[in-house]
Amino acid sequence: MTFLGLSAAALGATFAVAGGATVALYILKLRRRPIAVPFSPIWQRVLRDKDASQLFSRLKNLLSLLLQLVLLGLIVFALGDPRPAAGAAEGRSIVVLVDTSASMQSIDVTPTRLDVAKQKVHELVSGLGIADRMLVAKMDASTVPLSTMTSEPVELGDALGKIVATDTRADFASGLAFALDVLRGAKRPEIIVVSDGDLDAETAAKGLDLAGTPVRLVPVGKGGKNVAITAFSVRRYPLDVSRYEVLLEVTNTTDVPAEVELSLLGDGNVVDVSRLSLKANERLPRVYADLGGASKMLEARIRLADGTRDTLPADDRAYALMPERRRARVQVVSRGNTYLDAALLLDEYLDVTTTRPDAYREDAPFDVTIFDAVAKPLPSKGGSLFLAPPADGSPVKVGKAVTDFGFDTWDRKSPLLRFMAVDNVQASRGNVFVPDKADHIVGASELGPILVSGSREGHPFVALGFDPRDSDLVLRVAWPLFVLNVIHSFVEDDASYLSAYRTGTPWHVPAPSDASVAWVRYPNGESHEVPIKEGRAVLFGEHAGFYELHVGAESAPPSFFAANLSDDAESHVTPKTELHLPGAKSSPDEGFHAGIRRELWVYFVMAAIALSAFEWFAYHRRVTV
Repeated sequence: MTFLGLSAAALGATFAVAGGATVALYILKLRRRPIAVPFSPIWQRVLRDKDASQLFSRLKNLLSLLLQLVLLGLIVFALGDPRPAAGAAEGRSIVVLVDTSASMQSIDVTPTRLDVAKQKVHELVSGLGIADRMLVAKMDASTVPLSTMTSEPVELGDALGKIVATDTRADFASGLAFALDVLRGAKRPEIIVVSDGDLDAETAAKGLDLAGTPVRLVPVGKGGKNVAITAFSVRRYPLDVSRYEVLLEVTNTTDVPAEVELSLLGDGNVVDVSRLSLKANERLPRVYADLGGASKMLEARIRLADGTRDTLPADDRAYALMPERRRARVQVVSRGNTYLDAALLLDEYLDVTTTRPDAYREDAPFDVTIFDAVAKPLPSKGGSLFLAPPADGSPVKVGKAVTDFGFDTWDRKSPLLRFMAVDNVQASRGNVFVPDKADHIVGASELGPILVSGSREGHPFVALGFDPRDSDLVLRVAWPLFVLNVIHSFVEDDASYLSAYRTGTPWHVPAPSDASVAWVRYPNGESHEVPIKEGRAVLFGEHAGFYELHVGAESAPPSFFAANLSDDAESHVTPKTELHLPGAKSSPDEGFHAGIRRELWVYFVMAAIALSAFEWFAYHRRVTV
């Protein structure tokens, strides 16, 4: 017998003090109150009867004292939490990894696979031996311990209450590495994985020493039919930034054909509904060209056409945000040019400011600066377009003057000449350029380069060797196309823009660089503070849906971003019943065996309660008094 509560010495001291006090109370004599009687001989017979029963009274008092001492001993013994010594020497150290990835939200078992998994872990906790210790951790894209290494069922039960599923995939490699770190140096280590088995076990075991640690799988799930949205994104057309296209992929993950209904919602309103026939294990991509009916938020939903629910609802919805086109700030340094002003009016996303040459400031905050027949120092920000720049101040050296020329050669792949045909453009006068070695000649006449692009000290520029008003260019459609192409080449959309982030990865969401923290409202309505580093809000995403990013004052409008599961592995929900780990000490038919807790203190307390009830009964029946 061993004591896991108070030590044997402490128990003995406690019983000695409490028992001594109890005995002292029994041997104290009562101070009797004298009573005057009229004739004492009358009481002699009563006194003789009392002497005759004195031995029996002593026996009754001794029985009462014995009951009290036994009751006290049971209570003191329970404080020691006695356990069988043999069981205490057989303790195991167990790490339970509970799979909380997206596939555990499957409803092929009632109510979900994760709920069944939690019930199985509860059974494991109930089967712990008296010296067994267990740690419960959730495992999805990250592994998080939810309890300490303990044998207390209450703490382990609280850990089970914290387990919730996420819209991520399970990182089994990090889960195994975590479990091995926890069990390093422990006696009789065990790892138990409670999962539907969709784990890349062979990859996870690489580089890990599992030889001395058995790893066992507790399987959950029965399998079922599942269709999923495995890709969903939206982008601007590369050749026309005012139009959008949507790419969507639907996958049938099972071996039987499926009829599905696909709905596309824009800003909460249905913009398209279609019925699709999917073959067994088929991936079906769909492209929505020049999508209308949406300006900000897109959502795709899929369901089985027969009205039944598939196994995993989490991958039946996907989300995306339309790329927001920001307004470009354009400065025109000119003495007046009607043709240029007219070309700039064709794009509603341009904020145009006209500046006289003598009022030009190179530190002005513009995205694009157009120098019309003037040459000034390159601005500190943005790109510059020079139209017929004078020799003094031009970013590229101005060569000899030429007359009656046109574009004899040009770069047909240059974005500056997109949608344009310049072979019939003629100019009456201008200059050719003498470009630097690193400059790019976009167009040239037989006499030399007349359209050059390049960069000076990190500031991009485009230079045209003639005044458009001295040519027929301003009379052609090519003129506004050229101006807008140049502006768009300087004001490129953020190449890192994502219409939707992928769950289970760190996210770096664009945010104002002058802020240090932001508030993010999650799809479930919760709000959390996140840091901002180098103009990006940093957070780890676990759930699909639309998010709100709040920076600055509460009244400031939020920005939005979206996230999707989009994981083919999680959408394949057919469960596995075996876990093959190279080098692990386990076998498919070997499972967790329940120990025997034998918490004897409970029985001692129950005995004390029963004895107390008997003593109460005996007292009222005048047996012990």
